[in-house]
This record gives sequence, structure tokens and C-alpha cells, in this order.
Amino acid sequence: MRPLPLLATVALLAAPLPAHACSPAPGYRVPTNLELVERAELILLGTVTDGDFERDSTPEQMIAVEPVEALKGPMPNRPITLPAMIATDGDMLLSNPYDLQDAHPQSLAGACIRYVFPRGSRVLFFLDRQDDAWHAAGGPFSRWAEDVLTDDAPWLQAVRFYIDVARLPEEERAAALAARRSELGALGDDPVAQLLTADISRQLAGPNPPLRGELPPAPDESDAATAADAAEAATRAAEVAADDADVEADADADETETEAETDEPRD
Repeated sequence: MRPLPLLATVALLAAPLPAHACSPAPGYRVPTNLELVERAELILLGTVTDGDFERDSTPEQMIAVEPVEALKGPMPNRPITLPAMIATDGDMLLSNPYDLQDAHPQSLAGACIRYVFPRGSRVLFFLDRQDDAWHAAGGPFSRWAEDVLTDDAPWLQAVRFYIDVARLPEEERAAALAARRSELGALGDDPVAQLLTADISRQLAGPNPPLRGELPPAPDESDAATAADAAEAATRAAEVAADDADVEADADADETETEAETDEPRD
């Protein structure tokens, strides 16, 4: 994943933020695309059909998703609802169909995941079941919900392949990834093949680095007191040194003046 100022609260869209803000724990790693595929309980291709309604008298905004295909997991037999909002004209922003690395730009906002969807958009959702309801899988800054408007969208191609890889024994996955990368590399100047090749290389590289390092421990009170004493002692030493320098400068000036008077010619 490219280094981005992900932890900044960037107001990219005009829609209000959800009630829950995100603050990833120190050492948090954004899942790779293969990890996202492996961990999700349901990978659902669906069409956003409705929104802005309450669920079970809960004032949380929801969207309705009409299932099109379950790439992994059980196919829902009716529309599902997800905590999210329908996009307005002012915040209509679709995923970049040729970016297989970074999540939808809205993930850079305070909630750290995408939560606004155009009505009618066809989206590939990665979901987990919690409290008898579907929720976003993957965690902050993951590609849990990207628009895929065509059947041959690069993201759909990549996910279908990673689902096949995730079904293999772990010791066979690297070989499968490398073989597919070689096949795509042989296609030469095909730009989509190049995108897929680059993404497979990222999966072969292993887990993403942590977003940020461990936070430094809180300073010990005794250490703070010692540091304060040392700073005070250093200040006093500097003041003494400055006074000594002033005295020495005055003495040098007096000596110079005396020598000048001695060397002065007499009538």
C-alpha cells in the first residue's frame, strides 16, 4: 500500500460522518487483497437500491443491497441492509476501476471506511456477520466496498482469482500466485494484465507494513523529575559560564587600556 496520510481526518466528501470515528491501534496493518478475500465471510456482488431508512427503530442510516452474485459464502435470498448512506449529487464519487491497491477515497475520512454509495451502483462487498446483521469486513482502509460496474472489471477479475488461491493449502498459494503472474506478464502491453500482475506481486510480498509504529511509553514521573533537575542544572551552569566570560572580557579590556596608556609617547 502506498504511503498516504491515512491517519489524518480528511474531509473529502460533503456527507456528514457517521457517529463512529476510527482510530487504528498502534501496529495495525491494512489487510492485503488476498487477506481480505480469505477473511471475509461473504463476498457479495450487489446493486445499491435504496437507503436513508431506519432498521428496527435504530436511527442509524442504512442502505439496501440487491444481491447479484455471491462469490464466496451463502447467497442471500433477499436484499440485505448495511450501515451506510445514499450519495447525493454533491458527494457522487465512484471507485477508480483501475486502482487495485488503495481503498475508495472516502476511507480517508473520519470513519476510515467507505460509507456513501450512489443509488444504482454495483458494488463488490466484503462482509462479516455480527449480531445477526451484515457489516463491513476488513477493517480501516480496506477495499471492503468498491464499485465494479462491468463483468470484466479488473477488481472482479482479481477477487475471483484470489478466492481460488485462498481455497488452496497455504503451502501451495505462492506457486499459484507466481504462475498466474507469469501468465499475465506474457500478455505484454495489455494494461489490465499489467495492473493484475502488479497486484499479484503485492500479495507475494506478504503482509502490509504497519500504518504506524508502537507509541512511546508514557514518561515515568521520576524520569521527568530527573530530566527537570538536569535541565535546571544545565541552565545554572550556562549562567555561571556567561558570568565568567563577562568578567574575563572586562579584565581583558582593562589590561588593553593600561597597555595603551603605557605605550603613549610623552612630551
